[in-house]
Amino acid sequence: MSRSLPDVRDGLKPVHRRLLFAMRQLRLDPSSGYKKCARVVGDVIGKFHPHGDQAVYDALVRLAQDFAVRYPLIDGQGNFGNIDGDNAAAMRYTESRMTVVAELLLDGIDQDAVDFRDTYDGDDSEPIVLPAGFPNLLANGSSGIAVGMATNIPPHNVAELCDALLHLIDNPKAEVAELVEMVRGPDFPTGGVLVETPENILEAYETGRGGFRLRAKWETEDVGRGQYVIIVTEIPYQVQKSKLIEKIADLINNKKLSGLLTDVRDESTEDVRIVIEPRSRTVVPELLMESLFKLSELETRFALNLNVLDGGRVPKVMSLKEALKAFLDHQINVLVRRTAFRLDKIEHRLEVLAGYLVVYLNLDEVIAIIREEDEPKPFLIKRFTLTDVQAESILNMRLRSLRRLEQEGLRTEFEGLEGERDVVQKVLESKGRQKTLVGKNIKEIAKTFGKDTKLGARRTEIGKAPDVQEISFDALIEKEPVTIICSKMGWIRTMKGHLEKDADVKFKEGDGPAFSLHAQTTDKVLLFGTNGRFYTMGCDKLPGGRGNGEPVRLMIDLPKEDEIINLSLYEAGTKMLVAASDGRGFIADADAAVAQTKNGKQVLNVKGGVKALVCMPAPKEGDSVAVVGENRKVLIFPRDELPEMARGRGVVLQRYKDGGLSDAKIFKLSEGLSWAAGDRTRTETDVMAWLGKRAQAGRMAPRGFASNNKFT
Repeated sequence: MSRSLPDVRDGLKPVHRRLLFAMRQLRLDPSSGYKKCARVVGDVIGKFHPHGDQAVYDALVRLAQDFAVRYPLIDGQGNFGNIDGDNAAAMRYTESRMTVVAELLLDGIDQDAVDFRDTYDGDDSEPIVLPAGFPNLLANGSSGIAVGMATNIPPHNVAELCDALLHLIDNPKAEVAELVEMVRGPDFPTGGVLVETPENILEAYETGRGGFRLRAKWETEDVGRGQYVIIVTEIPYQVQKSKLIEKIADLINNKKLSGLLTDVRDESTEDVRIVIEPRSRTVVPELLMESLFKLSELETRFALNLNVLDGGRVPKVMSLKEALKAFLDHQINVLVRRTAFRLDKIEHRLEVLAGYLVVYLNLDEVIAIIREEDEPKPFLIKRFTLTDVQAESILNMRLRSLRRLEQEGLRTEFEGLEGERDVVQKVLESKGRQKTLVGKNIKEIAKTFGKDTKLGARRTEIGKAPDVQEISFDALIEKEPVTIICSKMGWIRTMKGHLEKDADVKFKEGDGPAFSLHAQTTDKVLLFGTNGRFYTMGCDKLPGGRGNGEPVRLMIDLPKEDEIINLSLYEAGTKMLVAASDGRGFIADADAAVAQTKNGKQVLNVKGGVKALVCMPAPKEGDSVAVVGENRKVLIFPRDELPEMARGRGVVLQRYKDGGLSDAKIFKLSEGLSWAAGDRTRTETDVMAWLGKRAQAGRMAPRGFASNNKFT
C-alpha cells in the first residue's frame, strides 16, 4: 500500500521521494551540472531503496519525460525515450539533475519542516514526506495498483490549482462546484481535447471516482484539386504513437472502415503529425473522425480514482476539495515548523550575540581571565553572569573578531534579529498570518507557472461533449441496394440489387428458399428464432452472393435445435407480434429487440416443449388480433387486450383442449380478414362470427381457409 499509493501531501511514492532526496544530497540542483543516472540510482538503492536498479531507473526516467509528466521533476540529458514507446538508453549513458519543481518540493527540508526516519539499514535517515511547496499530487497525477485497491489521478494545470487553493483559503466552506469553475478538468502533457460533459466532471471531482473522455486534436489540410487530408497534431495521454498508427493501418487493411481510408503515415518530428488520407473528397471529415474515435485509441477514457494515503497512513478516496485542503493543511504545518525552527535559531544567535557584547564592554578583563585561569569558562560564567552557550562562544572567538568595527556590526545584527523575532513569534501565534504567508507562496507558484508561461499554459483543450445521437455511423457505409436470401437450411447471402421474386437463385441440393428481403447495405436485419431470441446482423457484414453464402449459425449463436422463424429489416419505432406454440404472446418493441452481441436478446420466454412460433409486424393502423389454432379454430379480439412488453411469456391469446397455436396476425377490422390461397389472397369481410374476447376458444375457420392453417 505504501509503495503503490501516493501521499496526499507531496503526491509522491517512496521511490520518487528517495530519488529526489538522493539527488539533493548529490547537490544536483537546477543550477549545477548533470551527473550520470547510474550514480543517482546507485545512491538510491545503496542508501534508501533496497530494490532492483532497473525499477528505480524506470521511475527516474518517467519523472524526466515531458510527455509522461506534466511538470517534470528531473531534467534529463540523453535518450529518455519518446512518445512512440521506445525505451530510454541505459543508465550509464544518461545524465540528470533536478528541475525547479523538484527544488520546490524539497524547499525547507533542512529546516525541520518534516519528520525523518531511519533507512532500511539504520545507517542514515530519510524524510517521511517532503515539504512539497508545489501541489504535486494533482499537478502531475499518479497511478498505481496496491493489494485490493488502486489509484489513478490525472495531471492538472498548476495555475488553475493555485486559483482553487487561494479561493479555498479565503472560503474554507467552498463547495466542489465552485472549485471546478477554476479547475476545469485534467491538463494532460500530450494535450488533446477533453470531451466529457460538465455534469460528469463535477460528479467525478465530488466523489473522487469517475472518468474523462479524451480525444486527439485534428484539423484538415487542403492538398489541392478539392482533395484534403486530416492532420492529427495531438494524441491522447499514455497512447503510444507507433501502436496507434499500426492500429489505424490494420483498420484500413481489414476494411473495417468500408474503404473510407487509403493511407495513414507518420510525419512527426518534435511535434506530432499523423497524416490520414480519406478515400475521396466526398467523405465527410467529421464522420470519418467519429469512426476512428470509435475504433481506435484516438479517443480514450482516463479513469479517475483519487485514492491516496491520508497523512501518509490511511488510504482514502478524496474529493477535489479534500485533496486541496490536505495540501493546504500540510503547507501550514510545514510553515509552522519552519518558523519555529527559525525562531530557535534566532534565539540561539541572540544569546550568543549578548555574550559577545559583554566581551566588548569588558574586553581587558575577559582577556585577563582567559590568560590567567586554567579553566576560564566557570570564571567567565560567574563573573559576567553568562550562560554556558555564551561562555563557550566567547572562548571560541577568533582574535580577528575583536576589531572595533565588529562591535558595531554585532549591535546592528542584534537589533535586527530582535525585530525578526517579534515578527516570527506573531506568525506562530496567528493562524491568519499563517494562511496569508501560505497564500503568498501559492501566488509565487502561480506567477512562476502562470497560464502565459510555456510550461504553465493549458495544453488540453476543453471541448464540447459530442451528441452520439447526432452521429450516424451508417453514413460511413456505402449505401447500395441488395437482396438478402436465406435458405430453409439457414444459409444466408446478399445479392447485388433488388431481385424480382421470380429471379433464378440457386441453392444447395435438398435446400430451397425461405426468406427474401430487399434491403440496403446500411440496414440491420432482425432474426427471430424458436428459442424466443432476436439476433441482429448488419447487411454490410453478410456474405456476398458468390456460392451459396454461409451458415447463419456462424454469425450468431443460434442453438442447433432451434430454427429461424422470421427474418425482417429493423425499422426504428416499429412493433412486432410475437407468440409461442402454447398460445401465449404479446407485442414487442423492435428497438428493444436489437442485440449488440452474437448471443442475441431474449424477448419471448419459452421453456419445456414450448417453442416460439410467430413473429409478425404489428402496424399502427391494425386494431384487431386474429389467432388460429392447430384445431383450425379462429378467434378475433381487439388489439387493446394485448399488452406491450419488453420481455416475458406474454398473455393467453387463445385456449385449446388439444394442440396449440398455428398462426396469428394483427389487421384492420374494417378491411376484413385476409389469408393466402396459393398465388391469390382471399378476404373475409363479415367476421362477426369470430369476434370475441382474448383467451376464448374461437370458432371453426371460414370456408376456403388456407389448407396450411396459416394467414400468410
